[in-house]
Amino acid sequence: MPGKTIHLGAGSQDKPLEPGKLRVYTMRFCPYAQRVHLVLLAKKIPHDIVYINLKEKPEWYLAKYPAGKVPAIVVNGEALNESLILADFLDETYKDRPLHSQDSIQKAKDRLLIDAFGKVISQIYKCFLAPAMDASQLTPAFDEMDSFEKELNKRGTKFFGGSSPGMVDYMIWPWCERLPMLKIMGGEDFQIPKDRFPKMMEWNRAMIEDEAVKGCWHPQLRWDPVNIHRS
Repeated sequence: MPGKTIHLGAGSQDKPLEPGKLRVYTMRFCPYAQRVHLVLLAKKIPHDIVYINLKEKPEWYLAKYPAGKVPAIVVNGEALNESLILADFLDETYKDRPLHSQDSIQKAKDRLLIDAFGKVISQIYKCFLAPAMDASQLTPAFDEMDSFEKELNKRGTKFFGGSSPGMVDYMIWPWCERLPMLKIMGGEDFQIPKDRFPKMMEWNRAMIEDEAVKGCWHPQLRWDPVNIHRS
């Protein structure tokens, strides 16, 4: 993903499919789309990327996918979307480097944990999109994050997935990666309290060194608050 990209907009034409590769429609700075990119890179799935301009969506894209959302993938001519559904589909279809636990009970618990992170996402968006930033707006988000700190401590592993990142790690990472923008936008009062989240801070440092995470890195992710909002 790093490097200059062109997002196709109104008046454009779709690119021809590349043989032997999975077609992925995405947007460079969308955290939901980043989830799918992380899975693709972690599992080393051959794919080609078409970036979509979500402000001026191509007519051909709306004709294929009326909702006009990203991410979307094309499998045997069929379009699939929604980041969590796509992540599970990819993990189940491409068996190498499984990201979900092979234990059905643990897999269910992990899915519940991913679902619970939706509350963190909601609170983060409220802070980013508020007319005026107030540090107290972060309190609900940090309260929701407490359960992730406790869970990581309980598991006693570097990642939620164990010794290497798993599905939980990759599904929550895009928003954790963007949290430093709060300090950039609001100042010192908006930084993550390290003494409250020591395990999550260690986890964050470990995630930065992951190859899939590096493959999705772009400096502007930390500087463009508008593009963190779901399209």
